[in-house]
Amino acid sequence: MTDQRHHDLRHHGDAELGPGLVDLAVNVRAGTPPPWLRAVLHEALDSSTGYPDAGPARAAVAAAHHRDPAEVLLTAGAAETFVLLAHALTPRRAVMVHPSFTEPEAALRAAGHPVSRVVLRAEDGFRLDPAAVPDDADLVVVGNPTNPTSVLHPAADLVALARPGRMLVVDEAFADTVPGEPESLADRRDVPGLLVVRSLTKTWGLAGLRVGYALGPADLVAALAARQPHWPVSTPALAALVACTTAAARAEAALAAADLIDRCAALLDALPAGVTVQGRPRSSFVLLRVPGGQIVRQELRNRGWATRRGDTFPGLTSDHIRVAVRDEATSRAFAAALTDVLRTSASAGVAETSR
Repeated sequence: MTDQRHHDLRHHGDAELGPGLVDLAVNVRAGTPPPWLRAVLHEALDSSTGYPDAGPARAAVAAAHHRDPAEVLLTAGAAETFVLLAHALTPRRAVMVHPSFTEPEAALRAAGHPVSRVVLRAEDGFRLDPAAVPDDADLVVVGNPTNPTSVLHPAADLVALARPGRMLVVDEAFADTVPGEPESLADRRDVPGLLVVRSLTKTWGLAGLRVGYALGPADLVAALAARQPHWPVSTPALAALVACTTAAARAEAALAAADLIDRCAALLDALPAGVTVQGRPRSSFVLLRVPGGQIVRQELRNRGWATRRGDTFPGLTSDHIRVAVRDEATSRAFAAALTDVLRTSASAGVAETSR
């Protein structure tokens, strides 16, 4: 299935925020960065008079993923990787698997590359069918778990997309929100043309720091690095990479991912009738379909809740709303507000019909 309609690919959840609103629009874990990471960042700031030294961070990321340091690209946020790819490659047929994070397509289009879309269907649970991707695609981009559907694709289905002459880019910005990362390809060196993109933004609350990395063949990493300016990643960001790839930090992330399962279940249990959960949520957010979603989202905002609109994602509509998973009390309060909005909207509809 393809969808070539215009979408605002540059719209992201932070645009939904505002003073006094409870943030369910951005998928950064609440209560982060933790105190020990804040201390690391403060110390790194004191050391920022000199130019950044990326060596220790590259070595730390490589060790965490059983890679050679030459296979690690450090970036100013995961999104930078997509811009580097757009300028380093000349794909004949780039394919985006949607609904998904829109920055890869935006970067490719801005660089003048035509982009085709494979749009997954709600009726199929937004699950990936490798056969849906055209055989002649020489660049394929897919998220796992996918933003905004929260669907986790089996690693075997992703590997089935790989073949000689094709680059396969897997966006794993949310991979560490899934306990054990069972479908991650980050440690795989046997998949031809594979580039895995990762981020510290979500689990560690570092969206403003802009810190991410990519893992892939050394020659591709070198080609992408050649497009970066000198010192592309700041000293505090490099310090965060070292700190967040230690065994202790990864264990803490694993605990947070395990806790997320219960929090997600609590949110789903609290949702009112008339709201449909799309796909099987496996990450730190859920995709909802709500009748009259655009009005509902505005009414939620009027009651103090910021949620992420869905119609900027190819394959979704204005009835789709993405909601971040928070603590149980916040989820119950949100569900109560949503229930009230739906009840009020239904009452208004009945009154209008009776005129």
